[in-house]
Amino acid sequence: MSYSVLCYIGLWVTWPFASWETHLSDRGSVINAMSFDIEDWFHLLGPDTLPDVCLWQDQPSLVTRYTERILEILGAHGVRATFFVLGWIADRYPQITGRIASNGHELGTHSYWHRPVHQLTRREFREDLIRSIAVLEQQTGQKVRGFRAPGFSITPEQSWAFDIMLDLGLEYDASLIPFGLRQGMRYPCCQGPHVLHDCPSGRGIAELPASVMQIGPYGLRFSGGGYLRLLPASVIRWYGRKHNRRGMPFVVYLHPRDLATDQPLATVSLKRHFMSCVGLSSTERKLRMLCTDFRFDTCVRALAAYKLPCEAMSTQPSELPPVPLAAGLSDS
Repeated sequence: MSYSVLCYIGLWVTWPFASWETHLSDRGSVINAMSFDIEDWFHLLGPDTLPDVCLWQDQPSLVTRYTERILEILGAHGVRATFFVLGWIADRYPQITGRIASNGHELGTHSYWHRPVHQLTRREFREDLIRSIAVLEQQTGQKVRGFRAPGFSITPEQSWAFDIMLDLGLEYDASLIPFGLRQGMRYPCCQGPHVLHDCPSGRGIAELPASVMQIGPYGLRFSGGGYLRLLPASVIRWYGRKHNRRGMPFVVYLHPRDLATDQPLATVSLKRHFMSCVGLSSTERKLRMLCTDFRFDTCVRALAAYKLPCEAMSTQPSELPPVPLAAGLSDS
């Protein structure tokens, strides 16, 4: 059974119940995590995408325009977020990291080349991570604390990746998904923030996994990417409140392309086109709804509020400046 089929099942099972929920704001005490993976439309993973990095520089770019739009939305709602920025994007568009940092948001790394971790050797992963951290810290002067793997691509065979993160000074990971259709392709973990003790060295690292709505033994990422675009706002709101009533934060993750109704996808398969385009016109409305109805902050602040016994949790709110209204980014 495919993820798409499960998503439709989850939609029809929960929609009648979700519609009973009030549409009034109910901002409780739980601090949820707002996050964005800053990459361009052509950084999609899959057989019908553009894996050849030599072709990237010749593609039309949407990343600065829609990152600007994200900053405007967050600024209007006074919400801080974590931006997991691709190192290649930071090198090519340094104004993006500057604007993110100056608007009071947290910078995390999304790798340099956007290659799945399960396709890399330990050396390749280390070198990629070193390069991405270096460019982000040099451009902004802000310490990079967190990592999210492209495509949530850490599997049990890459437990060594957590030790490399710790060796390089990272304090938390946001790359795992609870449950999963193909368990061998996912790293097993529990829901919600926790300390992962699977490092070969015996050390622990704070983990902020994707949030899921459980359907039997499976989990669908109701608050991120294509699933957020596909599901009705009432279902997203219902599952968000369900998490918060249990005292658990949920994680929103989006990409600039999730807001881009004009992204060029003419050369991809029909399946990829559907996955990339479904619900694009609803993304901004749902993002604004979430910012209005829930409390959000950066990933490191959400972890700190959850009081995990980890070095990363020593970060104080005063270390990040207040969020001003976003200024414009240049597309140049």
